[in-house]
Parts: sequence; structure tokens; C-alpha cells
Amino acid sequence: MNFGSIELDQDTLAFWREVRGFFAEHVTDELLDEERANGGGFNEALHLAMGERGWVAPQWSTAEGGAGLDPRRAQIIQHEFYGSGAPYILAGTTLLPPIAIRIFGSPEIQAEILPRVADGTVRICLGYTEPDCGSDLAAVRTRAERDGDDWIINGQKMFTTGAQFSQYCFLLTRTDPTVPAHKGLTVFLLPLDTPGVEIRPIDTLGGERTNFVYLQDVRIDDRWRLGEVNQGWSVVAAPLNAEHGIRPEEETTLVGGPYLAECERLVAAFIEWAHQQTGSAGTLLDEEAVQEKLGEILLAAELTRSADGPPARILSSELLNRTASQLIALVGPTALLERGAEDAASAGAFEAGFRFAPATAIYGGSTDIARNVIAERFLGLPRSTPRRTAK
Repeated sequence: MNFGSIELDQDTLAFWREVRGFFAEHVTDELLDEERANGGGFNEALHLAMGERGWVAPQWSTAEGGAGLDPRRAQIIQHEFYGSGAPYILAGTTLLPPIAIRIFGSPEIQAEILPRVADGTVRICLGYTEPDCGSDLAAVRTRAERDGDDWIINGQKMFTTGAQFSQYCFLLTRTDPTVPAHKGLTVFLLPLDTPGVEIRPIDTLGGERTNFVYLQDVRIDDRWRLGEVNQGWSVVAAPLNAEHGIRPEEETTLVGGPYLAECERLVAAFIEWAHQQTGSAGTLLDEEAVQEKLGEILLAAELTRSADGPPARILSSELLNRTASQLIALVGPTALLERGAEDAASAGAFEAGFRFAPATAIYGGSTDIARNVIAERFLGLPRSTPRRTAK
């Protein structure tokens, strides 16, 4: 593996300084405190400021409202965005449905939605998971029934993170319960201000908010349907692939970026804390065992940064879980004290990181699903579970 440095031209370095300055200006202590208190995963003022520069969708063309940037500059934006500590979840999920909207949406829907996604005024949450189906999307039960030119939708979604800040939900429904599971699904872009939609919060152990979305006799026009009736599995396939880290070569994303950034913030917090602790040879950072452990973590982070796609998804989550535990072991009991508690190490950063880490193995399809993707799509191994067949 080549760990040599990459030489950047002066224009790219100037752009990097511009990006870093932007996030330093907009990601304020007040913004971070708000996110720590409420865990919403989104800040509208920051998102709109990014939209003004085309940075919500930096690789989209300027005609679509993006910045038309090359992959390297888009990666610089992502790197600084994640590294700033700003909430990022809804900004990421919002860019998944447009993949399907471009392919399956009518020209009118594309013209109405895509520019507003790019400028930040439209956000889209994912209406996949239901209480009884977990990661098995083919098992969804939310029903959509045709009524003339309309559809009437009844059901329930959960873990629809960002719904409270979104204008639309990329909604997977069942339109024919009599056919095999994958063949009776239809996708809609549901306006969340439609009567009959109710959003209720779910507060998680990790300090983040997600949501239930209840749908009771929700009536929407057929214009909001994406793709053909009962062909919804084809519609969600491309966004699901992107969520799992499988994207076209011309598109770039730092698949493990958010979790690597969290690792780096925890390491930085530890270094700052350890500088103030007395060890046998000076500060705690002068201890050989501490230096060795930090070296292992940083080397693992660099190796993970070199991964892409599903492997990056797995490695970054596992690294964060491992790092959060190891740093708590190095710090000791005060690392377990939460933010605001007396004597909490680094203002509760280690405790918060330790709570946040386990859920990263579930977000966006679990790491077990990522392993299945690697086995089946890249290694050519047989499916871990057989496909359901019609009786």
C-alpha cells in the first residue's frame, strides 16, 4: 500500500482553505451544543449555506443547482464537513432518492424536486423500515391502494431519521400482497404535509433522534409514484446500492468518513486530556504503552481511509467501536461520566462516543448486510439465505 503524499496544486489548496474556513465560520459552538442536546442530525442554517454554494450536491452540474466539482474537491468538502463535527445524517440521506428520481420520476417531478434538493430547501427522508420487517425490505406491509387517479396509503414506518426536517419521504409500499414479496412493491415520493401523516419522535441510547411515521388514509396523486406499479424493488435498488457504498465511478463519497471523523475527534480529545495528566515519565502521552495504543488506532484509521464501498462501511464502524472502548480503558472511570457531570473527562466526549458507536453497525443497512454484499456481489459466493419462491 502506498502511503506517499499527494501533491495538490495551488488552486486546490486554496479551495481547501476556503472550505475549511466556511465550516469554521458556520459550525459554531451553539450549533454543536444544539446537536448534542437534541440529536436531530441536521442544521437548516448550515444546510442552506451549503446549498447557496452548490455544496449540498457538489458533483451535480450547475444547471441542476450543484457546484459541478471534480471528485477531489467534492471529497475535500465531505472531509471538512464530517471533520467539523456538524450534523450530517439528513444531508446524506437526502441525496439517495434523487438517484431514483432521475431514472423513474417524471420530467415534472425531476424539475420540481432536484433543484430544490441542490439548494437545500428540500430534504428527503427514507421510508423503508417497519416494526416487523427490520432490514428485510421485501417484507414491508404499508399498503397503497389505487383509487382512481389517487392512492390511499395506510401503515407505519420507523427509524425515519430526519423526517421532522424533511419535505418528502421516499416511501416503499406494498401494492399487491398476492404476488411474491419482491414483486408487489411500489415507491412513492410522499409530501410529508399530506393530511394523515403523523411524525413521532424516537429518542435513542446514542443521543440521536429518529422517528415513527404513521400513515392513516393518506391520499396522494399518482404523479408522486416513481416507476411502474409493483416494480418498486427496481426503484429502490440504486439508492440502496449507494447507501451500501456501491456508486458509479464518477461519483465519490467517503463511505467511512463520518465514523473515521468521529474516531479522530475522540483521539484528539484523548490527546488534549492526556497532555494534562501526569505519568511516570512526564505526561501520560509520554508513556510508551499509551503511544503504542495511539499508534495502532491511527494506523488502523489510515488503512480504513484507503478502503472503499462496503469494506469501508464495515471497517470504519468496527474501528469506531474499538476506539471508543480502548480510549475509555485508557482514561478510566471519568471517561464514563456524561457531558455536564462533575469531573467528566473531555466534557463527556468519551461517554458520548461510546454510546454512539454501537449503532453505526446498524445504520444504512447493518455491517452484516455489507458482508453479504461483499460475499455475493464481489466474491461470487451463494446467497446467505435463499430467495423466497411463490407457493
